[in-house]
Amino acid sequence: MDRFETARFEMNIDKTDDVRDIMSEVLIALREKGYNPISQLVGYFLSGDPTYITNHKGARGVIRRMERDEILEVIIRLYVESLDEA
Repeated sequence: MDRFETARFEMNIDKTDDVRDIMSEVLIALREKGYNPISQLVGYFLSGDPTYITNHKGARGVIRRMERDEILEVIIRLYVESLDEA
């Protein structure tokens, strides 16, 4: 590939339901502990450091069931689709 070409990144498996389940569990745990879920999740996704996610209710282990890029792919796809529908 030419270094000036745009690389393609495609995931072919729909993991939407898995991501919804993971994110629901993690959001509940973060809120119960009084954290701002958006800030904590951004910290986790940017750094890869799982300590941004509380251990409450096993949320840290739950979010690590799936790779960060897989979770982000679903989140971004759903967000873009919601913009297209607007």
